[in-house]
This record gives sequence, C-alpha cells and structure tokens, in this order.
Amino acid sequence: MEEINSLSGLPKKVYEYLKNHVKINVFLKMSNIMAVGRLGYNDHGRTHAKIVTNNALKMLKILYKKGILPNFMVDCNGSFEDSMVITILGAYLHDIGNSIHRDIHHLHSAYLAKDIVEEILLNFYNSKEKAYQMLTEVLHAIYSHSEGIMCLTIEAGVVAVADGTDMTKGRSRVPIKKRCYDIHSISAAAIEKVIIKEGYKKPILIEVILSNEAGIFQIQEILGEKIKWSGLKKYIEVYAKVEKENAVFTEIKL
Repeated sequence: MEEINSLSGLPKKVYEYLKNHVKINVFLKMSNIMAVGRLGYNDHGRTHAKIVTNNALKMLKILYKKGILPNFMVDCNGSFEDSMVITILGAYLHDIGNSIHRDIHHLHSAYLAKDIVEEILLNFYNSKEKAYQMLTEVLHAIYSHSEGIMCLTIEAGVVAVADGTDMTKGRSRVPIKKRCYDIHSISAAAIEKVIIKEGYKKPILIEVILSNEAGIFQIQEILGEKIKWSGLKKYIEVYAKVEKENAVFTEIKL
C-alpha cells in the first residue's frame, strides 16, 4: 500500500476520513456479505477498496509524471491534489453498491456515495462550486468503473483499471474456502502478484505473475475489459509470466 502510506496534505485527510466513516464501513461490510457470502464472488469489501485506491493513485501519478494531465486539471482548472482526491473517493467507494445488489451495482454505488462524497467535499473545500464540480467527477468515476460504460476522464479510467488489477489469489481466498468454485475464483487463485510501474513502450506497465496458465482468463476477461472501457488503452501495456525456472514475461495483447 505504498501510495496510500505516502499520502500527505488534503488527500491524506480525505483518505483518513473515508477509512473511519461509519456508514462507509457498514456499506463495505454488507457488500462482502452480499457478494462473497450470498453469491460466492471475490472480495468486494474494505481490503478491495484499499487495493483499488492504492493502484489507481499509482497509475494517476505515473501518467502525470509522463505529462498526461488528469481531466479535472485540464477541464476545471483544478490541481493535481484535487484529481488525487477525486481518484481516492471514486476508488474507495466504487463497490459500495454491492451492499444492495450485484446487478447494476455501479449505479447503486453512485447514489449511495452521493451524499457521502458531498459531505466530505463540503467539509474540506471552501468553494461550493468546486466541491460540486468534484462531486460529479467522483460519481462519474464510480458509475463508469463497470464494463460497458466508457470512462471519460483520466481519474475514472485509473479507477476502472485499478479495479481490474486486484486479481491476486488472496482475493479469491474466501470464496474458495467456502467451496465456491468458478472460473473467476480459480483463475484469481492462479495470480501470484500484480506489479504496476512505468512502462517501456507505453506510460504504464502492468506485470502479472502466475502460478499456472489459468490466470490468463483473469487477465484477458477481467483486466482486459477494464482497460478496454477505461479510455486508457493507449497508455497501458500488460505482460505476464508463469512462475517457472527461466520464465520470461510475455506481452498480453488486449
């Protein structure tokens, strides 16, 4: 969680507010009861929210370093700190709608998050106009994290892709322990590690280490779909390798 741990200033204050918010913690707990306990899906609770937030921030920073500015900076004269806050809020809250139902959970997440995000932004920003601009950007990131909905901002795009990067075997531990076997949990169980760093041919490089080839499904069908609808495909390259002696990374065409 290096990006979360290195937060400072306003982004850190917002993250701490989220982490200790009673309503948010209840929604995340109920999301796991619904998604994991009742449906046998992978983790959609607090741990998932933290991982997605961390990975979204990492990609946002890489793009910014490469000269690719977040949309709130370009379109609304915001600061990079503002875009970090938008990304944190969108990433941490993107799955709370699972507490209501998995179907159209992105829509449930958006309306559940609306009052929470408004409360937070008005608490930390003196300008109501800016707070309400940021509110719409956060809700866009939450709503468009689901496949089939095109992300229209950099901030939303990194949230969507970060959602797809949380696919290591730890995420499938609960459903497998409950003997909820499907291609998603089995494929996720084959993912040993996901590494996000600056790329060679494109700004962002995502490296995936597998214990066996079953993990390819997770990369292509989950991460690949997130990248497809993120609007960031031209900025991301994905490589994978199976943990074997002398194994090399192979580029995955998405």
